[in-house]
Amino acid sequence: MTLQLWGRPSSARTQKVMLALSELDLTYEFTLASATMGPEGSVSKGKAPFGIVDTSDYLEKNPNGTIPTISDGGFILWESNAIVQYLGMKYNPKLFYGENIETFCSASRWMMWENNQIIPPMHELAKHLFRLPENQRDENVIKESNEKLFEEFRKVETQLSKTKFIAGENWCMGDIPLTIRCHRWNILAGPFSELPNLLRYYRELQARPSFNTISATELHTAG
Repeated sequence: MTLQLWGRPSSARTQKVMLALSELDLTYEFTLASATMGPEGSVSKGKAPFGIVDTSDYLEKNPNGTIPTISDGGFILWESNAIVQYLGMKYNPKLFYGENIETFCSASRWMMWENNQIIPPMHELAKHLFRLPENQRDENVIKESNEKLFEEFRKVETQLSKTKFIAGENWCMGDIPLTIRCHRWNILAGPFSELPNLLRYYRELQARPSFNTISATELHTAG
């Protein structure tokens, strides 16, 4: 039975799943779904969303009406980090965490950190750079978001002074969300000149074949 993914390519949370599927070389059926974005842009600019997430069929799968959601042979799962962990555990635990519980937990910690510390300021940055109508954008929010992101990425810089990748010397599932966040921040702010370890790490991530899945600039500036 075909693995199914509901989401949108410009959603960073959906991109986590796309990257995981690419790393695992899994084929899947992709259904465009979103409450906030559509083929012509953001609902904040009066554009129509892809929809689907508010249908009874979708809400039966994911009662939150959010993306992404997957169905793997009838097993339904939502929440992007949980999906990445599940895919790794099922299809290639050696690649995703070295079949090692300490690596799994260390990677999971950074995945949770990204969700709590990076997503909020990066969301605000994207909103005020291009998603909101121009008359609703706030330069102070842009400045504060960039400052917060720099503060948080300094923690990654420190970690990368000790390890090649985020949870050790080998790539693991913890590097999936940071691939997206490093790339998106580079597109939005070009910030790496003061963070040499992060720049080195970003280049390592760009060299992976899976990076092509999320590399296009328009996937990070949709709005």
